[in-house]
Amino acid sequence: MPSKDQVLGDFYYKEAKRGGYRSRSALKLKEIAEKHRIFKKGQVVVDLGAAPGGWLQIEREMVGPEGIIIGVDLSQIAPLPFDNVWLIRGDITAPEVMEQVSSLAGGKVDVVVSDLAPKFSGIHDLDHARQIDLSSMALASSSHMLRTGGSMVMKVLMGSEFRQFLSSVERRFGSVKIHKPKASRDSSSEVYLVCTGFRGQSSS
Repeated sequence: MPSKDQVLGDFYYKEAKRGGYRSRSALKLKEIAEKHRIFKKGQVVVDLGAAPGGWLQIEREMVGPEGIIIGVDLSQIAPLPFDNVWLIRGDITAPEVMEQVSSLAGGKVDVVVSDLAPKFSGIHDLDHARQIDLSSMALASSSHMLRTGGSMVMKVLMGSEFRQFLSSVERRFGSVKIHKPKASRDSSSEVYLVCTGFRGQSSS
C-alpha cells in the first residue's frame, strides 16, 4: 500500500500537470498567494531560485500582464511565453546580477520569493544548515531589492537554526507567518515564511 506522502505527491503532481505548471511546487505558491494575498496586479516580483519556472507561472497569473516578473537562477530556465517575464542566469549575490534586477525592475521591487534549496545529502542537520545559509543569502539580497512595505515568501527547513533565523526575519518585517502548504509532504521539514511590511534596508 502506498504511503500518504506518495499518494499526496502523486495527486499534486497530476494537479500541476493538469494546470500546465512546470513543477508540483507551483501549487504551494498558489496556495500561499491565495491565502495570504501576497500579490497584486501590476506588481514587480523577483523570484530567487526560479528554475524550472513553475513559480514564475503563478506569479504571472497573479500580477497580470501589467506587472514585471524577474526570475534568477544558476540553472538555465526555459523561456515562458510572456513579454513581462525576464530571466537572469546567475548568482543573486553577484553585484552585476543585482544591477540587472534593479535595471529590469526600474528600481525597488514589491515582492521577493525564494524557493532556494541545496542539493540534498539525506543528512537532515547538514541539509538544514545549507538551506538556512541559502535563505540567509536570499534575506540579505531582499533587503537591497525590496521597497519599504514590500513582501517576501521564502522556503525554510525546520531544524536547530530555525528559531535564530526566524528572529532575524522578524526584525526586518512587520509580520511573519509560518505556512506549510498542503502540497508539502508530511515527512518534509519545509515550511514557508510569509513576510509582509518590510521595514527598510536600515533594519538590523
